[in-house]
Amino acid sequence: MALLRNTGVNGKVVLITGAARGIGAGLAERLAARGAKVALVGLEAEEQAKVAAKIGPSAHAWEADVTSWDALESAVTGVVEHFGRIDIVIANAGIATAGFVRSVDPAAFEKVIEVDLLGVWRTFRVTLPHVIESKGYLLAISSLAAITHAPGMANYSAAKAGVEAFSNSLRAEVAHLGVKVGVAHPTWIRTDLVESADEHPVFGKLRSSMPGLIGKTYPLDVALDDLEAGILKRARTIHVPRWVGGLKLLRAFLPPIIEIGSRSRVPAADKAALADIKERGAFESAVTGHGGRAATKR
Repeated sequence: MALLRNTGVNGKVVLITGAARGIGAGLAERLAARGAKVALVGLEAEEQAKVAAKIGPSAHAWEADVTSWDALESAVTGVVEHFGRIDIVIANAGIATAGFVRSVDPAAFEKVIEVDLLGVWRTFRVTLPHVIESKGYLLAISSLAAITHAPGMANYSAAKAGVEAFSNSLRAEVAHLGVKVGVAHPTWIRTDLVESADEHPVFGKLRSSMPGLIGKTYPLDVALDDLEAGILKRARTIHVPRWVGGLKLLRAFLPPIIEIGSRSRVPAADKAALADIKERGAFESAVTGHGGRAATKR
């Protein structure tokens, strides 16, 4: 009977950050269809309201910046007042920029770490008392980038690797309290974040040159299928797709392999990046996606 109480989402309250589109919105719809009550938390208020309206009475949206303690605390208070509790938290909010370390816009570079890493820490810290009370589940959305550190993605790779390490430490800290902690590693998924990056005049070409499975983009449903299954099991790791888990076994060998593969591509991309910055400005050259633009403008 204990196993039955700890699995599934029927009747559970699930808080999802970055729920305006993509993975966050998709998970909200799927979990609500399984009987969950979903709290959508993020910057894009109008888009989140549309997602909540599509789902119906079991969904409600709160506007909050995951880098703001006050905004998160206010949103979490609102969620508990509205739904009565929080059982599952999915820290999905994330942005990305395009740029090499030597030329990328500094503010845009640092905003990725603030949202993608510190945003997870703040989301979990603020919600943790409620999740402890319900003996629930925390899931952080990391990335393939935590394992494969590609050029032009230094901030994103660092943030997502930090999310993995943070989640692993937290898991050991709260296990005795009945809380489970998971970390997900999606590869390239067809979302606004990835599609906007692919449209970048410099880094879209660099990404498209990634070989084999590492460069392949998967439909959103592939990610939603694996993430949904992992959430239902309270999984400690979710790999999207499963071959991503295999790369962890080769992690020590990946940096030199990536460096060798980059030798023929990075010099031209570096020159093109400088030209793009000169033409459009460092900020415009760096920012990608609706979520990224909303976050970096703050």
